[in-house]
Amino acid sequence: MAPPYDVITPEERERYLALDPHNVVHLTLPESEEQAARDLHAWQEEGLLGRESEPAFWALSQTYVGPDGVERTRNGLVVTLRLEPYENRVVLPHERTHAGPKEGRLRLLRATRTQLEPIFLLHDGDPVEILERPPDLGVGGDRLWRLEASDSLLQSFEDKQLLIADGHHRYETALAFHDEDGTEASAWMMVVLVSTREEGLTIFPTHRLAQSVNGVRGTPIAEPGEELPGVVLYRRGGYELLEGEGLDVELVDALAPQGVTYTPQRGEAVAAVDRGEAEAAFLLRPTGIEHVFSRAREGRVMPQKTTYFYPKLTSGLLFQPLD
Repeated sequence: MAPPYDVITPEERERYLALDPHNVVHLTLPESEEQAARDLHAWQEEGLLGRESEPAFWALSQTYVGPDGVERTRNGLVVTLRLEPYENRVVLPHERTHAGPKEGRLRLLRATRTQLEPIFLLHDGDPVEILERPPDLGVGGDRLWRLEASDSLLQSFEDKQLLIADGHHRYETALAFHDEDGTEASAWMMVVLVSTREEGLTIFPTHRLAQSVNGVRGTPIAEPGEELPGVVLYRRGGYELLEGEGLDVELVDALAPQGVTYTPQRGEAVAAVDRGEAEAAFLLRPTGIEHVFSRAREGRVMPQKTTYFYPKLTSGLLFQPLD
């Protein structure tokens, strides 16, 4: 088990690789794409992975403690989704992507012909109901229940638009792979669907650390409390409130800071500036789900790291073979 490939640091990768010869990071962040394919084949030959003989849905429940120290449970549904180009307005992106990560994921998908990690999508329908019986799979805070395929459940999604919460690069990679592969199997992708009404669904802010803020200045204020009054710029020893239009992430993006890195921890952002690792930090409020969905429906994409959905989906529980 491991988090998704794109949140694992090089140091964490080495730790996961050393934990177990069958840790999923051997597949998602391999030494080479060819080695990942060999390992995946060997795990199936050794019986470490079992293949479902009939189609099924899976109910997923994740109990977690967020960055704010509060324990919550988020429920969703694991399914395969027919890929739709963005222009069809069925699956909606909300963040910009870069070519580099997609090229690496495409090579891996070609080699393994397996979707190794689900992506995370939101819908505005009813939350999934978790069964009373013990789960079929359970590791840490994750529990999975196998559900028989249901026509009524399928029909409940017929008119839904789906918003990519996490997994833009992997979704676009799957589209590109299907374009070149052309098989019916590659037209489908493993996803987790979570309702926007799900009680355990939370978005946390991602603060920005900048090497240069291009002379931006705000109104000096006292150290803010837990709830920020707006976008707050922190320079060593002082806080400034910034004025501007739009969501917090859009305001900062318009200011075009240079050398930007990200952290979900406000204390870490402040400490990094105090250590001299950045000129300043932009402290942001969380972006509301309704704002993300409305902009996506308008066809607008937002800056990277607009949303920080927590927890990330766990990799290593389920795979989707394309053969």
